[in-house]
Amino acid sequence: MGVIAIGTIIQNAVSFFKENILDTLAQIGIIDIIDILALTVLLFCAYRFIKNRRASKLALGMLLIIVILLISSTVNMRAINFILQNFYQVGIIAIIIVFQPELRAALEKVGNTSIITGIKNITSGEQKQYMAMLGGAVDDICSAVFSMSKTKTGALIVIERATKLGEYIDTGIVVNAQMSDDIIENIFFKNAPLHDGALVVRDLRVYAAGCFLRITERDDIDSSLGTRHRAAIGISEVSDALAIVVSEETGKVSMAHDGNLTRGYNPQSLKNELTKLLAPTVSLHKSKNSKEDKKNER
Repeated sequence: MGVIAIGTIIQNAVSFFKENILDTLAQIGIIDIIDILALTVLLFCAYRFIKNRRASKLALGMLLIIVILLISSTVNMRAINFILQNFYQVGIIAIIIVFQPELRAALEKVGNTSIITGIKNITSGEQKQYMAMLGGAVDDICSAVFSMSKTKTGALIVIERATKLGEYIDTGIVVNAQMSDDIIENIFFKNAPLHDGALVVRDLRVYAAGCFLRITERDDIDSSLGTRHRAAIGISEVSDALAIVVSEETGKVSMAHDGNLTRGYNPQSLKNELTKLLAPTVSLHKSKNSKEDKKNER
């Protein structure tokens, strides 16, 4: 009888595996694979977005409630099940209201083109010209930043990339001047009219000064960081901009990118990082005059 019972169990297990797993796998097509991959990417992006924000605690709380709801449904705990089901009906609206800043940042990230930042449809000749301009601009920025670092002059410089910062530029004064370390230092000179706001660099030009930025609402930020550092993190959370900060208390140089703040830069490390993040990539699509450009270069 024992052998027969074991044989029956094995047979049932094999039958279950064939009917519920093998048959299901056999029905999977190309669209199903694409669907699974797309869902995986979305879940990964959601995880990256919430892991360093208040929303991570919310996600853990919701996961715990879902587990309790499943257990209560399985063991027929009607009171708890009734309460949790009604909580979800009104809880979603409450979550949207409470976490409106995080949800807004997520939607702005979805519309952000930072995934293709630096990839431009330019020829190698145009890239050389741009890199020469970039090198000069980076040198001016680094020169001004570390000159202000020595005198502990507080500064916040935001370098616009693919995501346009028009709504923040509108809060300041448009300068639209050629890049210069002297101009940057004059803007942030103590008691100057625009020294408290942020300087926005657009197209390698000193574009706007005295701009007000959104401040991050994360609660895991070092308490020693002031408003400039929090504003730098905040603008990097909703855009692909680079935000350089000079501390007024210590003179240390930091940079925020993609919601993360890196501190303790020196002139060479900051120059290397800016050059790497701002350098374009030559597109594979060459212009019609690329052959003529090569002849002219010869």
